Amino acid sequence: MTPIKYAIQDYYPEDLAHCFGCGRNNQLGHGFRTGWSGDETLTIYKPEPEHTAIPGFVYGGLLASLIDCHGTGSASLALHRKQGNEPEDSIEPPRFVTASLEVKYLKPTPQNVELLTIGQVEEVHSKKFNVHTEVYAHEDLVAKGLVVAAVMPEGFGSS
Repeated sequence: MTPIKYAIQDYYPEDLAHCFGCGRNNQLGHGFRTGWSGDETLTIYKPEPEHTAIPGFVYGGLLASLIDCHGTGSASLALHRKQGNEPEDSIEPPRFVTASLEVKYLKPTPQNVELLTIGQVEEVHSKKFNVHTEVYAHEDLVAKGLVVAAVMPEGFGSS
């Protein structure tokens, strides 16, 4: 698969880029990166051997983390675009937090396979977005999710 050229996480402000799932400043984290593919959002990720549930299959918590970060990143992309910007513009993108997360596991997820995560964003309020997500291993739909993402409150994350 073609790597994501302009991921929204690459443009989060330094002090807000430490998420274990998608923070570029967290060297121990997953490093999820979410970008546009037409009107859908896309995250591509290949699980590491330590993400094993039982031999040959991915741990479900990793899929939940993937759906979670894909959801907040997708909401950021959508609001940023609504404001007339793209990730590569020199304007800081909005940050979101997870208001709720729903994950449905549909099939066991095989190890050693690149996962393709696709999102559809629905604005439900000026500060709240629903992101419907599907995770594929090869052509198999292995998990679905719904993230309700809320604009990060002013001062959130400040020490």
